[in-house]
Amino acid sequence: MKYTEEHEWLRVEDDLVVVGITEYAATQLGDVVFVELPEEGLEVVKDDEVVVIESVKAASDILAPLDGEIVEVNTALTDNPGLVNEDPTGAAWFFKMKLEDMSAMDDLLDEAAYKALIE
Repeated sequence: MKYTEEHEWLRVEDDLVVVGITEYAATQLGDVVFVELPEEGLEVVKDDEVVVIESVKAASDILAPLDGEIVEVNTALTDNPGLVNEDPTGAAWFFKMKLEDMSAMDDLLDEAAYKALIE
């Protein structure tokens, strides 16, 4: 996995990148009560707002970690936003994207660098 400084994780699956938020981010948010997902087929540029999460504490935006196209969204989160708290790095992925340039993943944090960031 790779990580962003905005507490997103990215995992490569075949030619796609799966994106979600880290356990640290889910804990900071508190109980998630609503998730608004992007449209499939949406072309995004790094740092575009693509997901809205509402928790009992606050509303937060999830930004596009890299340039690409959203090709699939996790509709299970619409019905059960609490998955974000239950399994943030597994079942609670937000979207899958096809990157314009897979080598852009090289610029993201590895696990050791992310752990240092949150300590």
